[in-house]
Formats: sequence, structure tokens, C-alpha cells
Amino acid sequence: MNTLLSTACVLAATEMTPRLFDLDFQLLADSVLTIIAVFALFLIMSYFLFNPAREFLQKRQDKIKAELDDAEANQKKADALREEYEGKLKNINKEAEEILSEARKKALANENRIIAQAKEEAAQILERARKEADLEKQKMADEVKREIVSVAALMAGKVVASSMDAAIQDSLIDETLKEIGDSTWLS
Repeated sequence: MNTLLSTACVLAATEMTPRLFDLDFQLLADSVLTIIAVFALFLIMSYFLFNPAREFLQKRQDKIKAELDDAEANQKKADALREEYEGKLKNINKEAEEILSEARKKALANENRIIAQAKEEAAQILERARKEADLEKQKMADEVKREIVSVAALMAGKVVASSMDAAIQDSLIDETLKEIGDSTWLS
């Protein structure tokens, strides 16, 4: 019994002495089951939670990349348009100057044409005035001649009354016309 007792003491002493890791079969089995459960939970969460989150993030990343590409393309278009408009603005001053120059040339040509027409019309008006003045002079000359003829006829009547002959009357009319002269009744 001594042996038994000594074995029991050894067993009790060994059971009483703390083990370093306290590893036993139950702990190992629980650890393995916990690891399997965590792995299964990870797979399930991965399928239902992580994959949709990854897909959502991937879609968002793709969308952002597409928007950045569009923004870059729009920026390039805007730069090209800006350069084009700046070029047009530089050329617009030249075009404006050309248009103004052309308008000045047309205005000058119109001015010259109007002046030429005015001079031509003035010359025509002067010519008509001269012709009218010549016609008036001619009318006045004709009237003066008629007056002279009527005065000569009165004189002739007086001469006839004093019994003069026709030769004397003609000489008197010619003398009277010579005395009056062409320059007197033409001016």
C-alpha cells in the first residue's frame, strides 16, 4: 500500500503542480473547432459582406476613373477651344481693321462719286442758266428791234406826213440803226 500511496501521492502531486501550457485534448479540440468556426464565419462573411463591399468599391473606383478621364478629355477640349478663341481674338483685330479699311475705301469712293455728280450737275445748271440768259438776251434783242422798228415806223409816219420820199425814209432808218448800234441793244 505504500506503493499505492506513493503512486497516489505522485499523481496528486503531478496533478497539483501547474502545467506550463495546460494542454489537454479538450483544449485542443475546442481550439480546432473555434478555428474552423472562425474560418467558416470568415468565408460566409466574405461571401455576403466582403465581396459586395469589394464590388461596390471597385465600381466606385471605376466610376471615379471614368469621371477623371472625362474631366481630362473635357479639359483638353476646353484648352483647344480656348486656344482657338484666343487665335480668333488675335485675328479679329486684323479683320476689324480690314473691314474698316474697306468701309473707308467705299466711303471715299462714294464721296468722290457724289462730288463728281454734284460738279456735273452744277455744270449742267450753269450751262442751262447760260442758255436761258442767252435766250433772254435774244428775246430782249428781239423786243428792242421791234421797238426800234415801231419807233422807225412812227418816224417814217412823221416823215411821210412832211412829204418825204421813200429813199429819204430808208436813209433815216439806216442812220438811226447805225446810231443805236448792235452792242447797245444786245447787252
